Amino acid sequence: MSAVLTNPLRVGLRQERIIPAQCIVIFGASGDLTQRKLIPALFELYRQRRLPSEFAVLGCARRPWSDEEFRSRMAEALGDEIAGHGHIWEGFAAGLFYEPADLANPVSIVALGERLEQIDRLRATRGNRTFYLSVSPAFYGSGTRALAAAGLLDDPDRTRVVIEKPFGTDYPSAQALNKVVQACAKEKQIFRIDHYLGKETVQNILVLRFANTIFEPIWNRNYISNVQITAAETVGVEERAGYYESSGALRDMVQNHLTQILALTAMEPPGRFDAEAIRNEKAKVLQAARLAHRSEPWKCCVRGQYGPGGSARSPIPGYREEPGVNANSTTETYVAMKLFIDNWRWQGVPFYVRTGKRLPKRLSEVVLTFREAPVHLFDAAGGAPTPNQLILRIQPDEGADIRFEVKAPGSGMRSRPVDMAFSYDESFGEPSDEGYVRLLADAMLGDPTLFTRSDEVEAAWRLYTPLLELIEDAPWQLPVQPYEARTWGPAAADVLLADDGLVWRRP
Repeated sequence: MSAVLTNPLRVGLRQERIIPAQCIVIFGASGDLTQRKLIPALFELYRQRRLPSEFAVLGCARRPWSDEEFRSRMAEALGDEIAGHGHIWEGFAAGLFYEPADLANPVSIVALGERLEQIDRLRATRGNRTFYLSVSPAFYGSGTRALAAAGLLDDPDRTRVVIEKPFGTDYPSAQALNKVVQACAKEKQIFRIDHYLGKETVQNILVLRFANTIFEPIWNRNYISNVQITAAETVGVEERAGYYESSGALRDMVQNHLTQILALTAMEPPGRFDAEAIRNEKAKVLQAARLAHRSEPWKCCVRGQYGPGGSARSPIPGYREEPGVNANSTTETYVAMKLFIDNWRWQGVPFYVRTGKRLPKRLSEVVLTFREAPVHLFDAAGGAPTPNQLILRIQPDEGADIRFEVKAPGSGMRSRPVDMAFSYDESFGEPSDEGYVRLLADAMLGDPTLFTRSDEVEAAWRLYTPLLELIEDAPWQLPVQPYEARTWGPAAADVLLADDGLVWRRP
């Protein structure tokens, strides 16, 4: 007989918590997010047997669909994902229901409560309910009020509200919205979602730092010279011109996704691993963060807008040529900026943040560049030695690289940089879950660790208020600079780092 060797890394990888009996109510069930992200994520949870048998999904929108029509449309949305899983889909579809409802109509929300009681009895969901507001941001406050007025948020232990981004459009509006939702429900019931926090590699920042003694002692201003955070997209505005024209890259990406990554990268070790301890430390970082030039914010930020590009065979339209975009639009599709964090760990270390559409490559990453060795004992093969770097790859090739110097082959003592790489897929033998899978599970479990607390949201908006005010009141001081589609942004973004003797990492 031959022995079978098993890779221990691939045994029992998932130690998932059990989601209790649950009904998740999705407002905006006829919308794009529900069909592209929410239902596929719930189906994945069901396929992995992480949803209980006592579950239900109640879709709500103004369209007069029936339960069967809702199930049929969700099957179409899943498409190939249910191919070969017919019996699994049948079990999942049995828990799908639909109720016409309008958050602006209190009568329909009362009727919704009656339908939920029927579903409780039919599916034994025991009154555990998660309300997901996948609707226009204009309805976040009024929608939460309508749910509270109908008595659907009365039980703080069995009901939750998940609110999509953007949570406000600036600091005053975020404060006002927080007051509204906190008057309707307790803070522990409010789950402000940012799907970037659901990515395994974002969460891995915490484990990499706080579970490895080789990293945490040098994760500070004494050893790190600068930090770059990049979120690059190859796509343009696509079908979102109506939303994007009123938001731009600063509100759409920087204020939430990139700021949350910055907070996780820079936070202090929490006293214990629980939701409030982690969120306390994230809030402290954001409260200590500031623009590099407080009195002249235009000196530390670059705004850009993609123009035409591509080739004669595959031309790419510029942003102003996209459907629904104003021909004279000054909305930014690219932002680069320099920040500081005024605390003991990071004083004087610049954090460079950038994001843009129609860039050459789709990726999100954090690059920590370490200080150079105090004495260069060896000649470098390509000039000066390359500083050591730790590169955290958030997407699409999830993992991490460490760049360090080694001896180049040959008789001389010359050094050259090499990368040591870790890949999630190769190491664990399975792809990581899509962010919404983790976040929906956490919301139904009532675990707020990966959701944004009210003070975090307000601190993030407050950080960028000088830029938002400048764009509104004196846009000529922070103009939108053009860049060709499929390039790395306007030249001024390179100058932002060149002034400090640095360059952006080009993957």
